[in-house]
Amino acid sequence: MNRKRAKILETERLVFTTWDEGDRALAFALWGDHEVTRWVNGKEVLSEEEVEARLTQEIEREKQEGVQYWPLFRKDSDVFIGCCGLCPYDPEENIYELGFLLTRGHWGQGYAQEAAQGAVRYAFDKLKVATLVGSHHPDNEAACHILSQLGFEQMHERRDEATGMMKPFYRLRKNSTVH
Repeated sequence: MNRKRAKILETERLVFTTWDEGDRALAFALWGDHEVTRWVNGKEVLSEEEVEARLTQEIEREKQEGVQYWPLFRKDSDVFIGCCGLCPYDPEENIYELGFLLTRGHWGQGYAQEAAQGAVRYAFDKLKVATLVGSHHPDNEAACHILSQLGFEQMHERRDEATGMMKPFYRLRKNSTVH
């Protein structure tokens, strides 16, 4: 692997690392693509300033919380394919949110499922998280399928504070049988 960073975790085909200030081009390739971000926020493409703010947010979250939506690279080629990871949801109750987002060229190849499964195992086995939650754009059938396959159960819909959009909300407890 060409990246000079510690690996957070690995799956069969993927390596999770951490974001740093030198990743602006990667961040823009992901969060600057309307076809990708519409599944997150329903908006047009994020501006350069919004992408930079998102990158900074991820870097700071790693420093303060020890987690982020880690950048993903294919093991066989070191190609950046997106991000997947965790964000504190209710730290006092040991609840974290799972998130995943891939670049367009890597959709439909099982990478999101593989990455999400790796992040779930990391959360439960290494971080000893009690519960994971997740949500997705209401029209994102792929994300719905992935969360269901991992054993997440849909609880209700909730309004996303950032977008104002109503999104399905899921939960997975550590003692669940799937994932």
